[in-house]
Amino acid sequence: MAFEVPPLPYDYAALEPHIDEATMRVHHDKHHQAYVDNANKALEGTELDGRSPDQILTNLEVLPEDKQMAVRNNVGGHANHSFFWEIMGPDGGGEPEGQLADAIDDVFGSLDELKKAMNDGGVNRFGSGWTWLVYDGTGLAVYSTPNQDSPIIQSDEPIIGIDVWEHAYYLKYQNRRPDYLEAWWNVVNWQGVSERFEQATRKEHIKTG
Repeated sequence: MAFEVPPLPYDYAALEPHIDEATMRVHHDKHHQAYVDNANKALEGTELDGRSPDQILTNLEVLPEDKQMAVRNNVGGHANHSFFWEIMGPDGGGEPEGQLADAIDDVFGSLDELKKAMNDGGVNRFGSGWTWLVYDGTGLAVYSTPNQDSPIIQSDEPIIGIDVWEHAYYLKYQNRRPDYLEAWWNVVNWQGVSERFEQATRKEHIKTG
């Protein structure tokens, strides 16, 4: 089954003033659609056609060599953006609770230190990419990736991902990527993030148990 862009789970203007309506329309309707169209085209007729993004991104080597980069970039772009829309929301911000809050404190010392690590990763990512909080099978970790590379490629579970491609922020923030990263934490959907963390840890317990 061909990939489709999922509907935005809130109004285009719902993340104002931190992320503007015009950016959300172009980002969701144009950029994400382009990744989906290009992913479907690159996968057509291959043995991974119809598979899930996770199955595709962890088995890129089975594709013809001339297809691998297009699939990596565009299926990654689809996976990353589908995830991105879900971890933001109009009632975002604040602080996490429960297991995720405890894990953040254990690994980073505080939520402020996590934000600093992720923001630094985004600011220092040369060119386009993402900054991530992932569950790597043993605990939480922060790193950044270039282009549309997804943590799924290395079998990590994305918990938070912030898009630092210019199309994610340039209409409002121009070249001020640090300002965008600071503002982004006002729209983070901690409930959705916490659910992803709990799913990741449950999955790992099942795998190792």
